[in-house]
Amino acid sequence: MDLKQHYYEDVSLFSSATIVFWFTALALFLALFPLVVKNYYIYLANYIAINIIIVLGLNLLVGFTGQISLGHAGFVAIGAYGTIILMTKVHLPFLPALLAAALIAALFGFLLGLPALRLEGPYLSIATLGFGLTITQIIGRMDLFGGREGLHAPALTIGAWHLDTDVDFYYLLIPLTGLLTLAARNLTRTQVGRAFIAIRDADIAAETMGVNLLYYKTLAFSVSAFYAGIGGGMYAFVLRFVEPEIFTLMMSIMFLAMVVVGGLGSIMGAIAGATLLSWLDLQLRNILDIPYLGDWLTALSQSYFSITGVSNIQFIVFGMIMILIMLFEPLGIYGIWLRTKIYWRTWPF
Repeated sequence: MDLKQHYYEDVSLFSSATIVFWFTALALFLALFPLVVKNYYIYLANYIAINIIIVLGLNLLVGFTGQISLGHAGFVAIGAYGTIILMTKVHLPFLPALLAAALIAALFGFLLGLPALRLEGPYLSIATLGFGLTITQIIGRMDLFGGREGLHAPALTIGAWHLDTDVDFYYLLIPLTGLLTLAARNLTRTQVGRAFIAIRDADIAAETMGVNLLYYKTLAFSVSAFYAGIGGGMYAFVLRFVEPEIFTLMMSIMFLAMVVVGGLGSIMGAIAGATLLSWLDLQLRNILDIPYLGDWLTALSQSYFSITGVSNIQFIVFGMIMILIMLFEPLGIYGIWLRTKIYWRTWPF
């Protein structure tokens, strides 16, 4: 068995020929995907990719550092509005505007991380919840941000490349998602990642061992907010319009659900959770159009509930999924994947 001789071996991209093969197959599949599917599935892939970016950052905060956030929609809003305003008011090109908006979100993440030094558990959750609600209220009351009417995203151009269709956004989003995924993976395997995990497991013991809690807790919030800002900036252009009502508490809960369902403290789990719940989110919005099930739900609502409540049934489904995950597989989808690998390695014994 080959033993690792240096920490840099942890961040190497390919450790075996098998990984090279599957990575090549995945890259080829993603490159050809828009050429063989309908436009709806390209939009779905873009939506999933944006949520993967945001959930990767949130997982660094919640899964690896143990700091719960219920206000991540506020960081997404900062990224979305910041990118549009920097492009329309300051006239920055798209990529610099996206990066600057993400850095602004990271600054707010740093400021929000300061209370994390004294707050834990539900108290920190309430603080982050207040931040998320405050951001949307401020945005909705300032003319600079379009007030309650929101803002339209400007035309998007990168050099000579005009991004007008979902396919164009796809070929921008997928490489960006891949780079940010690689960055998050490598970060967790460096000294910073080990400090995050130490704080999550026992912050007092970590501080005793020399881990600077002020630095690493605020860094975790900043990095997580940076990812959310990137995702928010891309979200604005995929939707082509943003308004305060989009960035609600339910959006923050949705991101947290993706982390929990995928698996806390796992990069693969964050990707799997974001993919599954993003797909369910879009599918369940049209649940009344599903044959037989839609008719049954309509009759049920007319008899016992309000018909308007059916449109929010995805939140009931997400809640049930989270309850089942916590009861039967606390490690989420990633835990199921680990069990599957162990089973097939020892099969048929």
